[in-house]
Amino acid sequence: MEENSKLFIRDLGNGLLLRRGSVADAEALVDINSRMHSDDGPDKPDPGIGAWIHDLVTKPHPTLKPGDFTIVEESASGKIVSTLCLLPQTWTFDGIEFGVGRPELVCTLPEFRRRGLVRAQMEEVHKWSESRGHLAQVITGIPNYYRQFGYDMALNLSGGRRGFEANVPVLKEGELEPFSIRSAGMDDVDFIFQLYEKYEERFGISCKRTPEIIHYEMSDKNVLNISRYEHMVIEDLKGTRVGFFEHSVNLWNGGVTCQYFALIDGASWMEVSPSVTRYLWKKGAEYAERDSSTNTSFGFNLGESHPVYEVMEDRLPVLRKPYAYFMRVPDLAAFLNHVKPALEKRLADSVAAGYSGELRIGFYKDGLRMVFERGRIPLIESTRPDSYADVSAAFPDLTFLHLLFGHRSLDELRHAFIDCFVQDNAARVLLNGLFPKRLSAVLPVS
Repeated sequence: MEENSKLFIRDLGNGLLLRRGSVADAEALVDINSRMHSDDGPDKPDPGIGAWIHDLVTKPHPTLKPGDFTIVEESASGKIVSTLCLLPQTWTFDGIEFGVGRPELVCTLPEFRRRGLVRAQMEEVHKWSESRGHLAQVITGIPNYYRQFGYDMALNLSGGRRGFEANVPVLKEGELEPFSIRSAGMDDVDFIFQLYEKYEERFGISCKRTPEIIHYEMSDKNVLNISRYEHMVIEDLKGTRVGFFEHSVNLWNGGVTCQYFALIDGASWMEVSPSVTRYLWKKGAEYAERDSSTNTSFGFNLGESHPVYEVMEDRLPVLRKPYAYFMRVPDLAAFLNHVKPALEKRLADSVAAGYSGELRIGFYKDGLRMVFERGRIPLIESTRPDSYADVSAAFPDLTFLHLLFGHRSLDELRHAFIDCFVQDNAARVLLNGLFPKRLSAVLPVS
């Protein structure tokens, strides 16, 4: 009780209080989360979710502490009735780092829903996130729900391709496997880190990883943890490391799924990809035997676009389009000022290079003003336009976030939202130059 008083945040009324979590809450948090997040219903707890929670609360994590969990507790019984957590991390915008808070593992017991408990916790973790200097928040979650807290589904999440046994490339008679695949060890951490850093340069938005994060992901997660992946190193016949990939530790959609796949410069996707495919199919058969299940497919869950999709197109007949991250940016002017060097570089590489003037963007309740001087951007500030005449372009609700994160092009937004409009040609050119549609496939810290 004394310990809980130190963690106390505020009284929510009706016999409920809001507090921070602690290591002592581990088993209770495992219980509520594994039951509420189970696809099979609360009577069949999900062991993968339970293991994830247990790891987060009881093991040293690179970014999260037990106190980063919020808990709504019933005063009379001490029972946890609602909870979520904040997973801090660093992402990049065209290489510029910015802090991100990731609220996750949001759940409430059915009999305590529709009382504003998630709202109270979201307000709290938003304060924590912003106090740590995070310029954005991100959630993976059910459709529409998090829009009420200032989020919009404005960045690609996941997506991929799958194939079946008939699609697995077969070695010719007498032909040896041209690449060997082995489990990564601690002496591979720097190789994986450097290759990850290099490969992520192709994306507009990326999640920053450190060697410490990679070490944790490789060695410090329970084998049942739903957010755990096997890290595999690819070597040529001379023993030279040419790439790495990560794959699920269980069958997903009937097979083993590759979650990340990168090669060093000069390595051939056309040569390496068949070996990885054969490995995934074989590993799926092993898992199926282990779990008394059936291996029916293999998959690459690598986002909207990836080199393996191109070189294995005829062997990956099933397409799964990306879902979306919920994104929140509480202060757009602060975010844009932070990534201003990237915006100026985009401008310099566009037909608007050297532009002088201003761009006034309206969001119907407030807006932004950007001032340009010979291609530089000396001023980005929040404004409150009085009328349509005061803005160069307008974006309803949170639609501008799609443009900001490269999720949709300006033309795509104008097609989907009739009240998303551009007043003049200069504004159109500037918006297209500053905020082009960009490829992203963010793998967040979990």
